Amino acid sequence: MMLKDPSKKYRPFRGVSLPDRTWPDKVLTKAPVFVSSDLRDGNQALLEPMDGERKMRMFKMLVGIGLKEIEVAYPSASQTDFDFVRSLIEGGHIPADVTIACLAPARHELIERTVDSLGGTKRAIIHLYNASSPPFLDIVYGMKEEQVIDMACEAVKFCKASTARYPQTEWVLQYSLETFSGSDMDFAKRLCDAVVETWGGTPENKVILNLPATIEMASPNVYADQIEWIGRNLAKRDSVIISLHPHNDRGCAVAAAELGLLAGAERVEGCLFGNGERTGNVDLITVAMNMYTAGISPGLDFSDMNEVARTAEYCTQMPINPRHPYVGDFVFTAFSGTHQDAIKKGLAKQDGELWNVPYLPFDPTDIGRTYDSVIRVNSQSGKGGVAFILEANYGIVMPRRMQIEFSRIVQEWTDGHGGEATGETLWNLFQQTYLTPHPTIAYQSYRVFDQDDAQGVRLNVVVDGAERQLSGVGNGPIDAAVAAFGLPLRVQSFEEHAMGKGADAKAVAYVEVMLNGLEGSFYGVGIHANILTASILAVFSGLNHAIASADDAKRRYLLDMFGKASGQAV
Repeated sequence: MMLKDPSKKYRPFRGVSLPDRTWPDKVLTKAPVFVSSDLRDGNQALLEPMDGERKMRMFKMLVGIGLKEIEVAYPSASQTDFDFVRSLIEGGHIPADVTIACLAPARHELIERTVDSLGGTKRAIIHLYNASSPPFLDIVYGMKEEQVIDMACEAVKFCKASTARYPQTEWVLQYSLETFSGSDMDFAKRLCDAVVETWGGTPENKVILNLPATIEMASPNVYADQIEWIGRNLAKRDSVIISLHPHNDRGCAVAAAELGLLAGAERVEGCLFGNGERTGNVDLITVAMNMYTAGISPGLDFSDMNEVARTAEYCTQMPINPRHPYVGDFVFTAFSGTHQDAIKKGLAKQDGELWNVPYLPFDPTDIGRTYDSVIRVNSQSGKGGVAFILEANYGIVMPRRMQIEFSRIVQEWTDGHGGEATGETLWNLFQQTYLTPHPTIAYQSYRVFDQDDAQGVRLNVVVDGAERQLSGVGNGPIDAAVAAFGLPLRVQSFEEHAMGKGADAKAVAYVEVMLNGLEGSFYGVGIHANILTASILAVFSGLNHAIASADDAKRRYLLDMFGKASGQAV
């Protein structure tokens, strides 16, 4: 919609006057403290919040990446969140060098419940907040500035008294000025100073002052000015850690974080893939990888980016855009012929330590990606055409990453045979690749049984010509089948749908697996009238696909391991 006079509706936000700003001349030389809020801000952003199992899987991944501060919950707002915090502490899941944080509004009963959720852990960040911008003071609180300062200080005093009930825990105060970027800076400074003084912040016991762009309302340079101004004017700057929490309403959260660091901040809160409330928040992966490609170690391990992406998709039940920086399935794929030619020539001449390849700002292998999708010669329309024909003619709706995998197989066929690959040719290739029974580990039958609160499965298989019976237990039949194999096999994703309509329609299942010691992931497919049978067939297909890619020594080793933990020879 065009507005005749936009100034009547939306007045530009000017921020703070800082004509002697210094941040434009600064250069980043080290990484900040990265803080994940995936389990709080990210969880609040989901249509269906994570359950305990997904939260635990996400937490363990965040620890594995190397994050040392993780905001794990909003325990005063949810029994699930409260119970999750207690399970982390009582189950011994928090490494000694990791600090967990929990958010609490500045209200006594909510602070007390949050403190109780954290009590007993080695070190905890109690994260208090209240809004500080004029619309919130006027509309939401109905308070004057001094009343808000009094409210904040009273909450901090109560928090300090409440945390004293757990002396075995080292307590750190984090205070957030919600809507900081829309606040009057003089008021924001007085509020921060009062909170730091009330808590008793010192250079040895610093208060974390979190200064969010809760609503991104100006360009990133305005936010940087605000961060530099308040850093200059705080009464006890040496007793404070300045933290950033930019949101992405204008699409500039990453830039705001980077400029805010130049302006003197030492800490950045955000989510993997920017999955925060509303339009999202700062994407920690993008900020960290931007530093990495500039020669600054981010202190985080993204060497297996595919695993990070698949875990995040599973836990959040949200897909990652295929063009997402560094992570998307297509970010290292050039569909233009001239791009492909330049990349292939660059890779051919890449023989030194200094990365120098056209169109690729850094080496995909650094994050566990391969060159396969980069150097393949099929076009986007070719891949899309393969997927369209299989769906239109045979009811096969391949997952996106499987389309990429299968398009390489089609390309190899067309390179060797020439001419056009007909629909029948594509279907035959698909059957040969995914559906033809494999002689290495052949499925015969299965039986499902219940065991306590879990499910088990007994499998009859043929391994290199020898019949065997295996059994496994898991949280479902697929998990139980994987357990029966006794191999370091992981199911990364699973999809299923009906082939056609009506009672006689068959089910098709797709499974993506990874096998420790083998590079990349592998797809398997199963088709059967029974969806459970189709799922188990898909797992066998994926396993054989993976083993077929191994060299002779690894293949022999895997076959020797197969089923030993659970199976008995018939």
